[in-house]
Amino acid sequence: MSAGDDRRRIPSVDTLLQSEELADLLAARPRSLVLSALRRTLAGIRAELAAGVRDGVPAVSAIAAATKRELIELDRTSLRRVINATGIPLHTNLGRAPLPAAAVEALHDIAGGYSSLEYDVGRGRRGSRHDHCAALLMALTGAGGSLVVNNNAAAVMLALNELADGREVIISRGELVEIGGSFRVPDIVAKSGARIVEVGTTNRTHPADYERAIGPHTAAVLKVHRSNFSQTGFVTEVDIGELAAIAHRHDLPVVHDLGSGLLPDAQQTLGLPWEPNVHASLCAGADIVTFSGDKLLGGPQAGVLLGRQDLIDRMRRNPLLRAVRVGKLTLAALEATLRLWRDEETARAGIPALQMIGADSDALRSRAERLASALRERAPRAKVEVVRDVSEVGGGSYPGLQLETWCLEVTLSGRSERELESACRKVEPPVIGRVRQAALCLDPRTVLPDEETLFVLKVAEALEGDG
Repeated sequence: MSAGDDRRRIPSVDTLLQSEELADLLAARPRSLVLSALRRTLAGIRAELAAGVRDGVPAVSAIAAATKRELIELDRTSLRRVINATGIPLHTNLGRAPLPAAAVEALHDIAGGYSSLEYDVGRGRRGSRHDHCAALLMALTGAGGSLVVNNNAAAVMLALNELADGREVIISRGELVEIGGSFRVPDIVAKSGARIVEVGTTNRTHPADYERAIGPHTAAVLKVHRSNFSQTGFVTEVDIGELAAIAHRHDLPVVHDLGSGLLPDAQQTLGLPWEPNVHASLCAGADIVTFSGDKLLGGPQAGVLLGRQDLIDRMRRNPLLRAVRVGKLTLAALEATLRLWRDEETARAGIPALQMIGADSDALRSRAERLASALRERAPRAKVEVVRDVSEVGGGSYPGLQLETWCLEVTLSGRSERELESACRKVEPPVIGRVRQAALCLDPRTVLPDEETLFVLKVAEALEGDG
């Protein structure tokens, strides 16, 4: 029989909706949803028959089962919680920094009702959303003014649009970086309306290169921290202090794009290698500093601009600000995160990303051993070993830095490491691991403390299933 004949033998939608096999689905779900799922199921069957990958029309019971699976998919939200077992604390694909409990509480408080987003309660009149985090940011960094937008790329674009639209901005060739999603600094600068003047070479830029490039059409100097890669060897760059001195001799502002946005000195707070921090950049003479809220700050996605009050005030009046402004949820989460940073010990204890990045190796090993033991009990067919490994910070922060860690290395006879990794992604919530040396590697560093029991249950489910 031809595929066309088979397609004509598929029961009609009305017939299927009246069948006993779909009665339970119709009783439990709105008819419109069942109808949508059924039509998707039938479209899939017709496509398989036409392609010759299905032999004959399935029974009504099989159509009902497939429709139920479609309903489950329709009910499943696109943005889903996952368990991060990659060991990368600031995993961009997984949403970067998990929010502190204080930020989650602030979201809960604000999200379900009305708020003072643009209302001055004390004066009983219209207020500005841009005032909510301003005092905290200025107190934490010593900046004269502050502004919050939706991400760091928007912060850079807004700053350059206000300071250099239609004019030139000078930048070192070694800082024309590409960030996530194939976005490049030159493209962002171009969208701001400024024209790039490149100076120096890929690996070496000197003060004289900037001096020679400054001319009548120069409006600003941009320095970009290479937060997602590092250069070693025959390398020279002009530090922010010297660059600010050069620019200020010509009455030009300096914009410093820090990217990762660490507030204090990381060597003191996290025990990590040096990373440029916001306060130091401002003290060195940067007129505007920009950074992300969801990297080393440990808060929600946001872009922060700090610096001279007169320049920040100009950006507040820029029409582009409305296109990149943030909403009440971002402001609530960011303010709660910033409040933790008023005391560095409080920040380290209360911000999950900082806890993960600065986790002690011995403590990680003990935790891995405990989770491995629990997993062996739940999935006795699997071989689970605790092995030494390394992970990265992620999120375009601390390029090249390897964090010593301890992982659960999982193998199972008859199933490849790729099959195990895929099976973990198919449970609910998905467990995201990585493949290492012919094994599934699960790193507890990024499994949140309140996820441990669920982590063991879901990995065991993936291992004990039929794949």
